[in-house]
Amino acid sequence: MPRFHCPVPLTIGTELELPAAAARHVQVLRLQPGGVITLFNGEGGEYSATILRMGRSDVAVRVDHHEAVERETGRRVHLAVGMPANDRMDWLVEKAAELGVRSVQPLHTAHSVLRLAGERATKKQVHWQSVAIAACEQCGGNRVPAVMPVADLSAWLPASAGVAGLRCVLSLSPGTRPLTEVLGDADADAGVLFLSGPEGGLSASEDAQARAAGFVPVTLGHRVLRAETAALAALVLALSAG
Repeated sequence: MPRFHCPVPLTIGTELELPAAAARHVQVLRLQPGGVITLFNGEGGEYSATILRMGRSDVAVRVDHHEAVERETGRRVHLAVGMPANDRMDWLVEKAAELGVRSVQPLHTAHSVLRLAGERATKKQVHWQSVAIAACEQCGGNRVPAVMPVADLSAWLPASAGVAGLRCVLSLSPGTRPLTEVLGDADADAGVLFLSGPEGGLSASEDAQARAAGFVPVTLGHRVLRAETAALAALVLALSAG
């Protein structure tokens, strides 16, 4: 059954017009009145709804039933990442959303190729949020991860303490601990925040700043992974351990 994100209050028995993005998606799929779709608004579970009317640019539905189903992981995992270049950030957001990340924080770092500011940064944030929504529509997730505004690493670090109980930085420096070991020692109910660099990783200075801010330096092993591969591998390990 087609699934659509509908970020408005949903109440059984009510009739409503779908938000523009969901309405366009219904039209593209050429669904017809009488068809049944699934809606979710991020507030818990999902709803079945019947299409009542198809206009040129609007779609009206009736909310019929609520299913209290959740497909989220037990552990709250967040990702802060030095933005990789080209389309890799799109791919990273999409796959992180599919895996069940709770939020994504795009960062400017010393080795970042992608630089965003002003209106361009806002447009990219909106775009990445739409990528996360589409991923949740496809994978069955009912909680859309928040894609935060682009920030500079040095300005973001002081506020990172409020994101999660365990904070880890993927580090190439000596003295790191295996991520599996750190996760094994942590409270299973504690949230986890991963900080990962772009192509080339974090600079030595940034790595030191992260450690000074309370991040635990961790490693994924002896192989050198691409920026987007490393971030997703860390998410998989944390989510599977939760």
